[in-house]
Amino acid sequence: MKAYNLLIGIILLLVAPKVLAEKVFVAVAANFSQSMQVLQQAFESQHDHQVVLTFGSSGKFYAQIKQGAPYDLFFSADQTKPIALEQENLIVANSRFTYAIGRLALWSVKAEFNHQLATKFKSNRFDKLAMANPKLAPYGQATIQALTHMQMLDSTQSKWIQGENVSQVYQFVSSGNADLGFVALSQIFDQERAAGQYWLIPEAFHQPIKQDVVWLKRAENNMAAKALLDFVRSEQGKAIISQQGYVYPQAVVL
Repeated sequence: MKAYNLLIGIILLLVAPKVLAEKVFVAVAANFSQSMQVLQQAFESQHDHQVVLTFGSSGKFYAQIKQGAPYDLFFSADQTKPIALEQENLIVANSRFTYAIGRLALWSVKAEFNHQLATKFKSNRFDKLAMANPKLAPYGQATIQALTHMQMLDSTQSKWIQGENVSQVYQFVSSGNADLGFVALSQIFDQERAAGQYWLIPEAFHQPIKQDVVWLKRAENNMAAKALLDFVRSEQGKAIISQQGYVYPQAVVL
């Protein structure tokens, strides 16, 4: 009997991790797509849980979640939508926190802007300027604030090409369909994505782009969701986020 019980115990130990493994469905703002994939790879290398990612605009995700979309976590590109979901009692209590602060950059791949991108921009010497839709995307809102600060809102408006999110802005610029574009620094931060020239917009030109994540109430019993949030807040998670061109908040808001 003792040998039988020991055998059963060993079997349970072997299968328990797989039994407890879960999937977590994550809605991720477009600007954080590359960073989230790096986090996903690191997380899944240490856990049996599986992370299923969907990328898009924060505005659309907010609307979908309100309509019952089956996401477990929502990594927004702003604070407004997670706060709204919190106020509407749609998230696990006290789960919202700021996971990253984004930086806005003006970017071009065209040779004529090499080493003088900011100068040509401020002189309005370009034809098409790509930006994210400020009604949908926080980086679009930051772009409007930066243009207003530089007193260039009216003078550039006829040259705007709007994308739904910064991923579309990246495509407009990388394809040459726009001379310049306001993107997230994280999109062009490393050497593989750093073709062309960019100007990091001073932080004083726009409000901080604080990005919050929330754990949706529909998934409050999903341990994969909790594990992923814990990983994001771990030292390894913080390091990955910082290495991707974001500022990790010194004090995480719980």
